[in-house]
Amino acid sequence: MTREPRDAPQFYLTAPSPCPYLPGRQERKVFTHLIGRRAATLNDQLTQSGFRRSQTIAYRPACERCRACVSVRIKAKEFCPSRNFRRIAEFNRDLDGTVVRAEPTSEQYVLFRRYLDARHCDGGMADMTGIDYAMMVEDSHVETRLVEYRLSKERAMAGEEQPLLAACLTDLLADGLSMVYSFYVPEEQRRSLGTYMILDHIDRARRLGLPHVYLGYWVHGSRKMSYKARFLPQERLGMNGWERVE
Repeated sequence: MTREPRDAPQFYLTAPSPCPYLPGRQERKVFTHLIGRRAATLNDQLTQSGFRRSQTIAYRPACERCRACVSVRIKAKEFCPSRNFRRIAEFNRDLDGTVVRAEPTSEQYVLFRRYLDARHCDGGMADMTGIDYAMMVEDSHVETRLVEYRLSKERAMAGEEQPLLAACLTDLLADGLSMVYSFYVPEEQRRSLGTYMILDHIDRARRLGLPHVYLGYWVHGSRKMSYKARFLPQERLGMNGWERVE
């Protein structure tokens, strides 16, 4: 009799629920748990297969009649910023990005709530409490960190601490950085902070010698996900594996 190892992943399928990206459609997800000594290796393998991590769960869409959600990863070493991307990077030169331990703070949660209330007040995360946020950050069996973006000491007002303008929860993978969740000051629209954090992660991946930055799912037909298509060259996961898009 062949016995399956005790730490081998088991996969489950969710019940249908309304799609958060395309109105009138239903979504289903396949998921497994990322726990135990193999969690980091399994997270690497599953991310390369189109899964995303949320706390100790790895999931990917498994919709019966829809393939609109497509996993996207940027080719970090080959990325060449456009004129607009260079402008955004220059505009944010007064920010300091610092890697910190994946430990929640009240300052982060205040910013997180401001972001949700302004940008995603009707989304699935709208009711997240401080405890929920802490679980999102801390509940991980893989190598996770937070990147905090603060106004530089030169720009901060004299005698005051450097204000937190943005943050990104990031997984370190064998072949890249996976941007799990990012949030930022919603009023600072001129800074394009969401785009800036992606540009900064591309630079970080390069410095670490990692080839990819994983952005999650690009959803064909969803305006809120259209920005991911701008970062070229990139690869999208299709029926024949990862396919390059220029």
